[in-house]
Amino acid sequence: MYVAPPLPPIEVLPLDISGLKRGNVGIDYVHRFESAHPGPSVMINALTHGNEFCGMTALAWLFEKGVHLTCGSLTLSFANVAAYETFDPAKPLASRFVDRDFNRVWSREILDSADNSVEVRRARELRKFVETADGFFDIHSTTFPVRPMLIYKLLEKSVQLAATIREPLTHIVSTGSKHEGGVMYEFGRLGRSDNSAIGILVECGQHFAASSGRVAIQTMLRFLKPFDVIDKEFIAAHLEPDVPGDFVVYEISEVLKAKTNEASFVRPVQGFEEFREGDVIGFDGEQDIRAPFDRCAIIMPKAQLIAGREMVTLARRLDSRVNT
Repeated sequence: MYVAPPLPPIEVLPLDISGLKRGNVGIDYVHRFESAHPGPSVMINALTHGNEFCGMTALAWLFEKGVHLTCGSLTLSFANVAAYETFDPAKPLASRFVDRDFNRVWSREILDSADNSVEVRRARELRKFVETADGFFDIHSTTFPVRPMLIYKLLEKSVQLAATIREPLTHIVSTGSKHEGGVMYEFGRLGRSDNSAIGILVECGQHFAASSGRVAIQTMLRFLKPFDVIDKEFIAAHLEPDVPGDFVVYEISEVLKAKTNEASFVRPVQGFEEFREGDVIGFDGEQDIRAPFDRCAIIMPKAQLIAGREMVTLARRLDSRVNT
């Protein structure tokens, strides 16, 4: 049986966010702020996965500081609170979702189906906000302590916004539809090139690291800044100086799913390890998993390899300039 690297100590535990349950749109844990002035509709989403606390930290921080809206609207949502409420420090990876991955249900086929899982029901509640967002920002974290990263679809509008946000300096791009079921930041208008609506995801660092919350706050402010919906002086007062250097870009080539419960990596991995073409990355039953090209990087390998679930994402490092 494959043994993943050990998880670091838990530095952050769930906050009691029950005081934010009653939103102002008739849906639990969804708050919408409207300005008297026209402008874009922006949405920030946390807790897509129940054990990813940095988004919770960022939104709780914003509520504490107060929302200084200048135009348009801002929707703040805590997505999978049902999973969040099941967190057990003795089993820290078990509260990712209740029935199925919330970030793999974002297709019309699934949302319009008879599926009655906890995650699909919740996605239907949030659907209208995601569909109407001009800017959508989804806050995540990683199992292992790898460097933070921005993730977005390879569309000119997304590339331009990501270059403006800039940090984290590692960017992961996708031509789309790599994850079975559909991801939230590509849903509807966000994933199409015929409009200006943009969806971006950030991975802020390890799930339970205090530093991940700081990354979430800083990247959230960087995302909000170009939309001009938040008071510029508020952002300037809390935004840290730029980190020097250029960003590096990886393009997703494929997402591998485990076919058997005997799937394993050739050695313990955490993410961003690179393999030469033909090198064995891992095994799935009797089948070797080999790198399809040189400098094949593995992104976000899973600690628990379960048949039928995602095992790892493969990506190719690009130049810092992304061509769409």
